[in-house]
Amino acid sequence: MSLTVTLVLLAAAVALSVFAGWRGARPSQPHLGIRMVPWRFIMILAAAVVVVLVVHLAALLGMPQRPPV
Repeated sequence: MSLTVTLVLLAAAVALSVFAGWRGARPSQPHLGIRMVPWRFIMILAAAVVVVLVVHLAALLGMPQRPPV
């Protein structure tokens, strides 16, 4: 994956994580019905994708994967 694609996906995953965190933190409104979207779970999945993409970005930028022995 190229650097541009990685940065675009990283920005999208961060935005999704922030949005899902905001939606998941809102108080429930039972008079409007139940929430059908598991926002907290989506936030955790998006945050995991962010971690993977940050590691991939570091590898693309040439950071060593292991300390020298």
